[in-house]
Amino acid sequence: MTKLIVIVVAVSYLLGSIPFGYLLVRIFRGQDVRETGSGNIGATNVARTGSKGLAIATLLFDALKGYGAVAFALWLAGSWHGGGAVSASISNQAQQTIDSRTVFLLAALAAFCAILGHVFTVWLRFKGGKGVATAVGAFAALAPRAIVVALVLFVIVVALTRYVSLGSTVAAAAFPVFVWWLSPAERITPPILLLIAASSLLIIVRHKDNIRRLLAGTENRWR
Repeated sequence: MTKLIVIVVAVSYLLGSIPFGYLLVRIFRGQDVRETGSGNIGATNVARTGSKGLAIATLLFDALKGYGAVAFALWLAGSWHGGGAVSASISNQAQQTIDSRTVFLLAALAAFCAILGHVFTVWLRFKGGKGVATAVGAFAALAPRAIVVALVLFVIVVALTRYVSLGSTVAAAAFPVFVWWLSPAERITPPILLLIAASSLLIIVRHKDNIRRLLAGTENRWR
């Protein structure tokens, strides 16, 4: 089991660490996105370089690496238990429940590590993005119904206030509640919810400067 955890943590972190925003801007515009706007490598700051196409590509690739990390963890854990997320050869229902919870716990760990990799990417001296797109991709694989509701909340907040940062932090704060409310029992054990809450907290902490500007009334509105 320890070997499995190490593999999931390492692969998820390294996958999350791929700085797509930095790479795309460097390759296609010959610029360092970190010298633009907030210095972030996420899609919002990529858009400030003047290329909406690269911003959209960054958003998609950042989401895909989160999704890929969780999909890999689910596949690896399923193979470890004999094929499939829960092995069909397990006849005891209680044992099946334990195994499924272990699988989803590893998936939640993969999601957290992918977000951590994006926020503290090893390739850019541990300075990365804010983790929102990566989180959306990761939790689309783990808690799809909850992430849809969180996205709806994000859109509503942004539509009402025109603050993307506020929409992101509100949706991140509410997300663990949505998971608890909408997910099957095997996906909402205390350790899983703790990892999901830690992921949300990481995103909120990365928005600390935006929160300060919101409180001061100096945050830029989305147009």
